[in-house]
Amino acid sequence: QVQLVESGGGLVQAGGSLTLSCAASGSISSIDAMGWYRRAPGKQRELVATTISGVSTNTADSVKGRFTISRDNAKNTVYLHMNTLKPEDTAVYYCHAKIVATGVLIPYAVDYWGKGTLVTVSS
Repeated sequence: QVQLVESGGGLVQAGGSLTLSCAASGSISSIDAMGWYRRAPGKQRELVATTISGVSTNTADSVKGRFTISRDNAKNTVYLHMNTLKPEDTAVYYCHAKIVATGVLIPYAVDYWGKGTLVTVSS
């Protein structure tokens, strides 16, 4: 069983900063990718940032220069450092990971999602 647990959401004023954390735990053989998505009220879920094999990253244009993703491979944890937050960043942020679990007959990466953490940016 694999779990993703997010933390760090909350209420912040525009221009402020927050850091989200997501820790993967359980029967993990390897993690191919970890990242963050968000769903704003009335909108579809969108990619915020992702890191692949802890090497390459992909960041949405809307947050480039303000958000930074980092990963601690030893802790199976991914972080999203959010600076200069704007009201339009208000959303539920979901952690995502592609994980190969241990003890499976055919090892392949499976998508896992956290339950989400709410970030509210006030103007």
